[in-house]
Amino acid sequence: MIAFLLQTLNGLASASALFLVAVGLSLTFGVTRIVNFAHGSLYMLGTYIAVTCAQQFGGALGFWGGALVAACAVAAVGALIEIGLLKRLYNAPDLLQLTATFAVVLIIKDAALWTWGAEDILGPRAPGLKGAVEILGRRIPEYDLFLIAVGPLVLITLLALINRTRFGVLLRAATEDREMTAALGVNQSRLFTLVFALGAFLAGLGGALQIPREPANLNMDLAIIGDVFVVVVVGGMGSLTGAYLAAILISLAKAYCYGIGDIALFGTTIAFSKFTLVVEFVIMALVLTFRPHGLLGKPMATQRIAGLTETPMPRPLQKHLLLCVGAVLAFAALPLLGDRYLAVIGADIAIFALFAVSLHFMMGPGGMHSFGHAAYFGIGAYVAALAAKAGFGMGSAIAVGLIAAAAFACIFGWLCVRLSGVYLAMLTLAFASIVWSVVFQWDHVTGGSNGLTGVWPPTLFDDKATFYWLTLAICAAGIGIMWWLLFTPYGLALRAARDAARRAEALGIHVQRLQWSAFVIAGLFAGLAGALFAFSKGSISPEAVATPRSVDALVMVLLGGIETLTGPIVGAAVFTLLQDWLARNTEYWRAAMGGLIVLLVLLFPRGIMGSIKRKWSTK
Repeated sequence: MIAFLLQTLNGLASASALFLVAVGLSLTFGVTRIVNFAHGSLYMLGTYIAVTCAQQFGGALGFWGGALVAACAVAAVGALIEIGLLKRLYNAPDLLQLTATFAVVLIIKDAALWTWGAEDILGPRAPGLKGAVEILGRRIPEYDLFLIAVGPLVLITLLALINRTRFGVLLRAATEDREMTAALGVNQSRLFTLVFALGAFLAGLGGALQIPREPANLNMDLAIIGDVFVVVVVGGMGSLTGAYLAAILISLAKAYCYGIGDIALFGTTIAFSKFTLVVEFVIMALVLTFRPHGLLGKPMATQRIAGLTETPMPRPLQKHLLLCVGAVLAFAALPLLGDRYLAVIGADIAIFALFAVSLHFMMGPGGMHSFGHAAYFGIGAYVAALAAKAGFGMGSAIAVGLIAAAAFACIFGWLCVRLSGVYLAMLTLAFASIVWSVVFQWDHVTGGSNGLTGVWPPTLFDDKATFYWLTLAICAAGIGIMWWLLFTPYGLALRAARDAARRAEALGIHVQRLQWSAFVIAGLFAGLAGALFAFSKGSISPEAVATPRSVDALVMVLLGGIETLTGPIVGAAVFTLLQDWLARNTEYWRAAMGGLIVLLVLLFPRGIMGSIKRKWSTK
């Protein structure tokens, strides 16, 4: 019981720190409807600034004053992001906004690298709270008890702000119906800026108060954002009390997994401590399955002002088909230019084009947004690699990989298609994170963090040019099959279910079953891309399943244009070439990549091919 109490106190301390960050994102989303992927970067900035202030000034002034300075500085950064970038994108599609905030993540990460370097920076202990309190014979750090008290105090303060002030009334009005709020004369521009700054302030404060428990490092942004998304979604998007309850639920679950440790059961040792990476996503998957809007959430209000409208995809003409065949033949000639590297980068482009088109298949015509499409890419890659190491031929290994990816897509998709919008996207993120956790920790099968190596094509295809031609042929065939499906009665029914689900049901179309099948098809071709990737690189690691890989696919689709067939291919080519070129020419390639993505988002809000198509059609 004493150990249980200790783990409970530790979990409550972690819950308060997590709540501070999550509640800022919940506030921001409730009013602006933007899923801010850069919220974790603001948390990271708060930690770095607080550590710097504590080191420069020392003592209570450096620590406590530094925490306040850090929170205010991060609030200013958040306001600048909102004014300079997001204000221009409020009427843009949700996923375009997500792409813009992902670009901000890249910029802030390299800004932190340039300012503070790559090494971790240890912070001081909190002045006045360096001791411990004895409870039931065990010593509990005073700072943990302080953090336990901070969470409820912040929650009470925010609830008082929302329920007792004019600013809170405007926040609630904008959350319920922001178009009507604007029609009543409320200055939404200023309101959104203030809300974004408040959310950033809370994220910065959460990061600043974390310095006695965790060193400032460049991986904090992506490490915290997954936890924050889980808390916000489990609690209910926009619900402050729900966010606090979810933070407690998840933090306690992690703490108890740590406390249980290893248990021998029926002759098998179960390491519960390893479940800490996956338990929160299991909780999210269960909550969303039985309560689609979270513990205390409710359905989001429908906006009266739509973003960019999506025009119907025209049926390809014969000249379009000839252009596609010509493009494939032109790409096939790349190795003939004599540069071996062209075959390598060409294979990458072909593989990621197939990956992006598979995501577009379920996002564009299917209308199902996914933040976890890398799960099927990674499953295909790992299963193909394991099959190859077990003695399967390359063809058989690739077949096994794509079948495994389709099987998991069948299981996950059955649960995901019951949701829609942000909740569906978050559930896909949960399942992808579960897959990543299993891959990362199942050392004796997947190789853990080291991954699997020695997965090379057979002698017939070991030449880079030959393997490139094989990859190009397979990827072109996969893309062609998906394009063909979109213009069959199946594809037309899929788009009808996306545009008018109730009318489609009235016509006899089983919408969920149709979307489920599209989910499986997308997972199958993503698995095919992953299997080819494993053989092209000769190895596979957990990065192939991680959240950044899913975001890469989203960026590819949106850069090219979700309204066009060729958009994902162009987006994959542009993204892959830019990333490769920048990584080879500058240490701060992430910031350069982020800046270019921001420019493309602002200049081409419909994507590269979507903007070209629109301009061409207006002539």
